[in-house]
Amino acid sequence: MTFSPRARRWGQLCGALTLTIFLAAPLFSGQKFSVIVGPSVEMMPPRLVSIPRGKPGTVELNFRVARSFHINSNQPGSEFLIPTTLKLGPPTDLMIGRVTYPPGKELTFPFAPDEKLSVYSNDFRIAVQVRPLHTVVPGKYMIRGSLKYQACDNRACYPPKQLPVAFEVRVAKAAAQRIRRNRQSPHIHR
Repeated sequence: MTFSPRARRWGQLCGALTLTIFLAAPLFSGQKFSVIVGPSVEMMPPRLVSIPRGKPGTVELNFRVARSFHINSNQPGSEFLIPTTLKLGPPTDLMIGRVTYPPGKELTFPFAPDEKLSVYSNDFRIAVQVRPLHTVVPGKYMIRGSLKYQACDNRACYPPKQLPVAFEVRVAKAAAQRIRRNRQSPHIHR
């Protein structure tokens, strides 16, 4: 049986209309859709830090783990788990120093009941030391990188992910240094 082009268009329109009504029905009946959030981490907007040329400064990066999930800490406690690591690629003339990870919470889970694992959940902070060289031109500089993590829930762990990370630092002129001259007492040359 063949249908005319007009009948086919009518069938497509009816199918699209039926699908629209089906999807919109909960909205009109007062029901709410619930969004299922997967195992993810998001970076909170960082505060702009001003760092003098030639001096180290610390930038604190805040992250949030999705509800009902946790991620392995930087030292998860098992060689089989992937640690959370921050990798940064600074622009020329900015050096990345020490990256300080928070201690994880030691917990046991049904998938590893005999092992305490070190994890981050909810909010956690990573401190990054940034040192502009003394020759860098004052201004704002963007630092980019990624946070590699492995998320888990109470039943299983998921494949590792990478979260893009970006933050700015303001490089300021270093304060002028005062030259201190040793004053000699007048009776020294007698």
